[in-house]
Amino acid sequence: MILEGIVSSGLGRAHLFMAQSHYQEQFKDVLGSTAWPGTLNIGVSDENFLRFVALRNASGVETLKLSQKDVSEVEKISIKAIKPHRINGFLRDGVSFGGATAFTAKIYSKDEQVDCAVLIPDLTRHTDVAEIISQKFLRETLDVSDGDTVRVELQL
Repeated sequence: MILEGIVSSGLGRAHLFMAQSHYQEQFKDVLGSTAWPGTLNIGVSDENFLRFVALRNASGVETLKLSQKDVSEVEKISIKAIKPHRINGFLRDGVSFGGATAFTAKIYSKDEQVDCAVLIPDLTRHTDVAEIISQKFLRETLDVSDGDTVRVELQL
């Protein structure tokens, strides 16, 4: 499955979560190494949004109300061959850090490609934004800025 989207700035809070050692240990199982302490946000729309909804559904995250037509389209999207990786949440000093689901992928921009994962937090405000994690700082490695288009190919 492929997701195409537009690079956008987030809230600037991902590093607070991404830097947690509990998450970083689990990212090693997904990425083969720890992750850069941040995410690359890509806005998805149209058919890419529907593919993203299918991933969100597979991870157990509720999505906004969809039209019956969109629900039918999402149901046609097969993601059974895409393996989800569970990222467990934890409690630290009385603060709850939620879990997430990660799907391994490759991200492409211009002539560059990088191993990555689509991370879907259990609790998120993003409904049409895919959060991408990698061992590398993706904005720099891919030489992308807000408004640039990237392609994410999920791995089977």
